[in-house]
Amino acid sequence: MDFELKWLAWEITRRCNLHCVHCRSSSEMEVKEHPDFSTEEGKRIIDDISSFSMPVVVLSGGEPLLRQDWFELASYGTQKGLRMCLATNGTLVTSEVCQMIKDAGIKMVSLSLDGSTAEIHDNFRNQPGAFEGTMNAARLFREHGISFLINSSFTKRNQHDIQNVYRLAKKLGATAWYMFMIVPTGRGEEIMSELISPEDYEKLLEWHYEMEKQEKDLLVRPTCAPHYYRVKMQLAKRDGKRLEHRSLKFSTGGAKGCLAGQLICLIDVDGNVLPCSYFPLSAGNVRQQSLKDIWDGAKLFRELRDFSSYKGSCGSCEYVRVCGGCRARAYAVTGDYLEEEPFCNYTPKKLRAGEG
Repeated sequence: MDFELKWLAWEITRRCNLHCVHCRSSSEMEVKEHPDFSTEEGKRIIDDISSFSMPVVVLSGGEPLLRQDWFELASYGTQKGLRMCLATNGTLVTSEVCQMIKDAGIKMVSLSLDGSTAEIHDNFRNQPGAFEGTMNAARLFREHGISFLINSSFTKRNQHDIQNVYRLAKKLGATAWYMFMIVPTGRGEEIMSELISPEDYEKLLEWHYEMEKQEKDLLVRPTCAPHYYRVKMQLAKRDGKRLEHRSLKFSTGGAKGCLAGQLICLIDVDGNVLPCSYFPLSAGNVRQQSLKDIWDGAKLFRELRDFSSYKGSCGSCEYVRVCGGCRARAYAVTGDYLEEEPFCNYTPKKLRAGEG
């Protein structure tokens, strides 16, 4: 497998005007311990990224629109040839912001939508009016001709609403809908008991497979759900279809479930390089060494890329190269990122045969 960096999330601020129950970075409006870096440092990081790779770069947070210089950073990245994108909760989007998004050359915007009604979404986001803000942002994006996708995160408190959210995302004119399964990091640790059970998880992935077969207008993907690729291969076989590993294309260009440290990574507001947005361990810091050196040589990344080092069911599984299990979820639950995926209930053939 080629470990070229394809997609990079960049936490340009940890400040946020919402207080979401699942926030991976425990974002608040006032952040003292993790202050924003300067515009000059931001441009240096963009130079660092573009010096060895041309990944999709998503300006993330927190809420990135809280930074005064988000437009300057996005424009600079575009000038360097990077495909710049923006991840926002939508509440700060105005017509002026939409024009700035277009002027900065931002190719795609992602919106967060965790419920089909204000009651459900605002409960998840801990902020009255958050749903109205997302709806308004979607309307403005349509009016200004800005492509946007919708990310939806789910726990037990809103899993009953998944199909309604999918239908609403389609109605709003999104180009894609990503169904996120919560990884308990940051504030998400506080709602560990709300995580969807492995049994329900499997049923949701099966529903997604059937829905995806019928969906012609909207790109749909389960995210942070690596064993969907195992489920997809199993169900395709049931349907009499042979689904090759190489045909399982992920939205970032990969061909397996968990891509943390393999095709994707995150640079946080402090300069730490993490395998993904939900993986709290750093592989290095761009204030101390180049991103290329970290990407190519960090011990953490080398271990994540070595499937033979995976433990438990994942280590014995015939689908390990298709799925890989969520390494962030394994770390959150067991303290060992090489352990088996804790929310997968599949028993590998080796273990069923008594060989594992």
